[in-house]
Amino acid sequence: MSGFATLIMVNIDCAEPPVLATFYSEVLGWEVTHTQAEYAMISDGTTSIGFGQIEGYTTPTWPEGPVPKQFHLDFYVDDLTDAEERALKLGATRPDFQPAPDRYVVLLDPAGHPFCACLRS
Repeated sequence: MSGFATLIMVNIDCAEPPVLATFYSEVLGWEVTHTQAEYAMISDGTTSIGFGQIEGYTTPTWPEGPVPKQFHLDFYVDDLTDAEERALKLGATRPDFQPAPDRYVVLLDPAGHPFCACLRS
């Protein structure tokens, strides 16, 4: 199927944009291309992720609770244990609920957004 557009950027709401930019920069190996208190951005040179400060930002209460997740990112990794350990060292946390721990691990970024490290195979 042919589309008529190319994705250039995704923007994520948070309380501290520089914190999330640094976190995802380390996870993906992308460059931090812009950083200030209210907005930060990372890029691989083709696609970017922006982080925008939202007044009164509330952390999602995943998997259940009063504040639903707004999105989640999935990343391929070669080793789930290594990916989890490295993400935790960067400031991620691991929720107790893990739907399929043999195939992917759900982690929460420093702003509380869930993301998945998925086994590449």
